[in-house]
Amino acid sequence: MALQAIKYTRGTLSILDQLFLPHQSIYISVPDVTTAWNAIKTMQVRGAPAIAIVAVLSLAVELHNNPPSSNPKEEIHQKLDYLVTSRPTAVNLADASNKLKSLTNSVANETPEIVTKTFIEAAEQMLTQDVEDNKAIGHHGAQWIQNAVGKTSDIKVLTHCNTGSLATASYGTALGIIRSLHSDTSLSHAYCTETRPYNQGSRLTAYELVHEKIPSTLITDSMAASLLSHQQISAIIVGADRVAANGDTANKIGTFQLAIIAKHFGVKFVVAAPTTSVDLETKSGEGIKIEQRPGWEVLVVSGPTVVNVPGKDDGTVKVNVEDVRSVKQAADGIGVFNPSFDVTPAALIDAIVTENGVVEKNADGVFPMHEAFK
Repeated sequence: MALQAIKYTRGTLSILDQLFLPHQSIYISVPDVTTAWNAIKTMQVRGAPAIAIVAVLSLAVELHNNPPSSNPKEEIHQKLDYLVTSRPTAVNLADASNKLKSLTNSVANETPEIVTKTFIEAAEQMLTQDVEDNKAIGHHGAQWIQNAVGKTSDIKVLTHCNTGSLATASYGTALGIIRSLHSDTSLSHAYCTETRPYNQGSRLTAYELVHEKIPSTLITDSMAASLLSHQQISAIIVGADRVAANGDTANKIGTFQLAIIAKHFGVKFVVAAPTTSVDLETKSGEGIKIEQRPGWEVLVVSGPTVVNVPGKDDGTVKVNVEDVRSVKQAADGIGVFNPSFDVTPAALIDAIVTENGVVEKNADGVFPMHEAFK
């Protein structure tokens, strides 16, 4: 059963606090947009689709519990603008905001009750639609990879960051493709990177792969080239925080170098992205704003203390979850460069998988991303 990172019923919202994973599963209440903004900014919730869903549902909860008596449209628009500032690179939240603004504009002359009800129902529909879209991405991506590599068994893949149930409403995008390959017995093994500096791969993706009982192995980011030189990897599958009109893709830092490695070894490089991550208004990757994260994320490692180190290398270490500590591992005075994302040029990408199908390069070597919306 897929992990449930978002729990919602009308008037209540809680999220699985991803800062405690994989050692503790703690849900926190999100009663308003301020709590949601902080949860997104501090990465208690992350992943472009999940960010958008949590943001709009937090406003739906706030509106349900404290309905505005007058001018709800203005209040909704102001709070949507505020939520969008939490993480600027991922386009899903801005896309959801624009759609909901347009919807509330269309009913602005109705009673406050109708405007509020319209917003809440639309936000709830986004949650439902995201799950359906993820499953479609998984199906389309699995089929494309099988056809591209010419086999339906013994497929090995590598993924980066976290793109599963913890990053979406459920099921996942890139991890959804892996899940789909596994469900039809095509997948023999999945590899995931640590994804420094925030370790979403080791903390979250590894957690999901173990939970789903998918044969898998964790590697450090610097081991990818060595892995591809020793294993017959069929594809590298990643998610996307924003896909420009030409196919240039912004994703978690480290994605660009994986695309370069894939090109060197002749391995298929696949991007999984719902159409809500496709930004036709941004012509190329040069127009994507890259979020800069605090330097301490690179300097400091946090986690529960180790109780004992086993004598055998079975991947199991006992920890004391009540004793969480932060350890600084770099020299005082060193500068830090910490972009949260990088942009992979379309030239290094083989396929972009959306819920509507797979977009491939045309005869001119260009991704016609507008076709993803047909």
